[in-house]
Amino acid sequence: MPSNHSIHQTPSNDNALTDTAPADHINMDDVTHFLLELDALKRVNRRSYVTQTTRRENSAEHSWHLAMACWSIAELFALDVNHEQLLKMALVHDLGEIDAGDTFLYDNTRHTAHIEERQGMARLQAERGNGIANLAAVWEAQETGDSKEAQLLRVVDRLLPFLLNLNTNGQTWIELGVTRSQVAGAHAFIKDSFSPIHDWLSQRIDYATKQGWLIDA
Repeated sequence: MPSNHSIHQTPSNDNALTDTAPADHINMDDVTHFLLELDALKRVNRRSYVTQTTRRENSAEHSWHLAMACWSIAELFALDVNHEQLLKMALVHDLGEIDAGDTFLYDNTRHTAHIEERQGMARLQAERGNGIANLAAVWEAQETGDSKEAQLLRVVDRLLPFLLNLNTNGQTWIELGVTRSQVAGAHAFIKDSFSPIHDWLSQRIDYATKQGWLIDA
C-alpha cells in the first residue's frame, strides 16, 4: 500500500555553479571589495593614445589588449607556451600600478618602478575577498622570470605602445621628445626573443624617424 507520508525533495540544479553549503563562509561584501580594488586599475592613465581618439589609454585597457595580443600571437605562430599561464601573466602585469602609477618607458625612474609595484601586489594579495592565492607569485613570474611565457609577454608589452604611437602620428613621442636611439634601444632585446617582430619594428622606426615623429638622435 502507498505510504501516507511523503518526503519532500528539492529538485537539484545540475547547472548551478555552486552548492550553498561550501559558500556559506564567503562574505560577498569581501568579494565585491576586492573587485572594486581591481577596478582602480582603470584610473591609471598611460602615455599612449587610443587610436582614432584624443584620449590616453588606461592600464586596464592595456592589460586586456596585452592578453588578447599574446593569445593571438601565440596561436598564430604556434608557440610552445602555456596559454593559461600566459593569459594570467598578462592580466596581472600592470596590477602593481594601482599603487605605483604608470612609469613611462623612457623615464629616468623606470628602473625603480618595480619596487612600488611589488609593494602594491603584496597589498592586493592580502586584501579581503581576494580568491587568487598566487596573485603576487604570478606577477613576480612575469616581472622577473625567464619562462617562454614571460619572454613573449615582454615582447608584446613593448610592441603594443609602439603600435599605438605609430598609428597616432607619433603623438606621445613628439610630446615627450623621444629619440630614435631610445626606441631602438628599448626594443633591441626582441631581436633574440622574436626576430620577425624585431624586423618589423626596425622598419617602422626608420619610417617614424623620416616622418619626424622621432628625433633622429
